[in-house]
This record gives sequence, structure tokens and C-alpha cells, in this order.
Amino acid sequence: MIEFTSINFRTWAKLGQRGAFFGVAVFDIAEQYPKLMIVTADLGFLSGLERFMNQHPQKFVNVGIAEQNMIGVSAGLADEGHIVFATTYATFITMRSCEQVRHYLGYMQSNVKIVGSGAGLVMGFSGNTHYTIEDLSMVRAIPNITILSPADATESVKIALAAANHNGPVYVRLTGELNNPMVYKEDYPFEIGKAVVLRPLGNVTVFATGSMVYNAIKAAEILEAKGILVRVVNIHTIKPIDEAAIMESTQISKLLVSVEEHSKIGGLGAVVAECITQFGVAVPLLRLGIDDAFKHCGNYKYNLEQNGLLPEQLASAIENRYIAL
Repeated sequence: MIEFTSINFRTWAKLGQRGAFFGVAVFDIAEQYPKLMIVTADLGFLSGLERFMNQHPQKFVNVGIAEQNMIGVSAGLADEGHIVFATTYATFITMRSCEQVRHYLGYMQSNVKIVGSGAGLVMGFSGNTHYTIEDLSMVRAIPNITILSPADATESVKIALAAANHNGPVYVRLTGELNNPMVYKEDYPFEIGKAVVLRPLGNVTVFATGSMVYNAIKAAEILEAKGILVRVVNIHTIKPIDEAAIMESTQISKLLVSVEEHSKIGGLGAVVAECITQFGVAVPLLRLGIDDAFKHCGNYKYNLEQNGLLPEQLASAIENRYIAL
């Protein structure tokens, strides 16, 4: 049984979201569910799965560089009663396998959990072919798939356990590097579809997801020093979205902000915009994310800076928009 303690939180942070998910959580899931299967497309060691592969070879399948086939194999195993986690880099598991994900997971609702590693811009010098900036917009348009995006390594463990317990297809989007900054320093209740308010008061509400939750908190601290109070809400579930949390924020704040390591098109910002439009609420929304462009490649920090996603840049953008109200 996994213990959610501050010591473990610090250890998991060193592993990053991917390491905590596959190096910690899946071992606990394997004990709970004898029919667990892990299927990967040539990502054993690089997914942090080497130890699991060595200890549970009968629960591990590597199909090679064949992502579409991986989804088909996973769906077949699920139809035979297995709980299946299929994983490779996020760009390939969502884009190269999109038709199979749509048919097997969306249409047939096979009980497969697809886990996209290295989502967003973290793949650095691997370049634009390995960046994942469109996955949320693609997968959330497919019916019947739950989409989860952990804020830190601790939440990736909670999401792994929740995904295993969830009856139906799930897409888990893992972001950030090793030594992933800690958002959570003590245990908290996690529920699919229920956002977590991390900073409760403010004339501005920031909705953030994945690695950007930490950056949003840091931006809020910068703005607080300037006299601007900012609420921060962790949207760990993109689908189904917590409409109540969004609508509550429209009653509290004068400005809404979305922050995501994803294209500004079709991701979290679009979900928030759709929600407030649907309910006819006239509160301004500032959408911060990856620009609609392919840019020069660099390390993770460089890539974030190119898109205005570092804490200081977020704070500046929010301050300018707030002052203009």
C-alpha cells in the first residue's frame, strides 16, 4: 500500500511524473490487480519501466516502434479482462495512434489507459517532432475518454491509482522533467472531475494544468508582492471538466486566466471559454499557452520562455491584463 507522506513526496519529485507513475504506482496497482498488463512501444527503460519489466515479465509487452499496433493489442487484452496501461511518448500515442484510439477506446470503450510521456515541450532538443502541443484538443474531441493531467509527481501517483480504478478508457498526460517541482507537500483528497483550489482568494483566478500549476503558483506569489491577489485552481481533469469550479470562479474574480503547456487552440483555455460561454457569463478570459507556431528547439526552460510560460512571464501577462480592466 502506497503511503502519501512528505518524505515520499520529496522522493517522487526527484523521479518526476513519469518515474513516479511507472516506478512507484504501477507496482501497487500490480498487487491490487493480478490481471494488470503494461504495453509499450519501445519505451521500457526510457519510461522508467525497467524494474517493473524485470520483476513482472509476464505483465509486460513491448510491441516495438508500432504505436498503432500497441493500441490494438491493448484493446484485445482489455477485452479479455485485463486492466491495461499502454505507454509511449505523448505525441506518438495520441497522433500516430489517433484512429485506433478513436475506434478502440472511444467507440468500443475498451478499458485501456493510455499514458503519454514527455507531453508539452519537455523533450527539448529532440525537436518539434517530439513535442506534444495538440493532444488535448484531439483526444477531448473523442467521446468516452477521460483525460487526466497531474500537476506534480505526487498527483501522478494518485492519478495512476484512480485510472486503474476507473472503468473505461483514460488518457494520462505526463509533463515536466526529473526533479519535478512539488505542488503538494501534504496528502489531499483526489477525485476525477473535481478541481483542487490551491490558493483560495483573489480578484484573479488562474486555472492551470500539468507542469504549469507550479508556475502559476509562483506567478501568483510574484503578483501578491505587487498587491494583486490571485487564486490558483489545479484542473487535473480536463475531461470531464469541473464546470462548478469554473462557474464559482466567475462569481469571485474579475479576471479568469488559463495556463497550459499545450497549444492555446483546443486545450484547457478552450474548455474554460466553452464553459463560460455556455452559461452566458461575461468575465474576461486570458488564455496563456503555447503559441500557434513551430519554434526553434532548445532545452525545456528555453522552450517555455519562447512561449511566455515561465513564472515571471506569466505574472507580467496577468498583471498587464488585470490593469487594463
